Amino acid sequence: MGGMPLNDMPWWRWRSNVRSALHMLSDPVFQEDTWLAGAEGYGDVTDAVYRLVEDTWLDSWSAEKYVGTIFRDSQEAALVDVVVLRVLRILHQVGPDAPVSAYLEHHGWPEAVRAAREAHVRLATADGEDPDDRPRSLEVLRILTRAV
Repeated sequence: MGGMPLNDMPWWRWRSNVRSALHMLSDPVFQEDTWLAGAEGYGDVTDAVYRLVEDTWLDSWSAEKYVGTIFRDSQEAALVDVVVLRVLRILHQVGPDAPVSAYLEHHGWPEAVRAAREAHVRLATADGEDPDDRPRSLEVLRILTRAV
């Protein structure tokens, strides 16, 4: 871990889930090598979208609502809002049970990946972590969010 402690935000577990989703959604090499290949331990696109919006309800309201609890500032929140809108639009068009390839081949996917990368880099850097590290498995995420 880098300079910022993992749990310095009041709702750091939610931030961890959002960051995990952004990280996976922002990395096309990971998506091809892990999701498309069907590797275990990382979920799939739908799992990542769920982690992005499950506790936060970002599919119902703006991330701005969580500035100071999940997000450090309005810029982080605005970047996350863009990602949520893009990936949910694709999810609704291809369906939550679509194969990974349907997402990756969707005409809007590259723009969603770009938006996720921008948000991921901002949040990871703010947390003192290297945004270019490989995404952590869901098991590692579970361990990290249990630790205090």
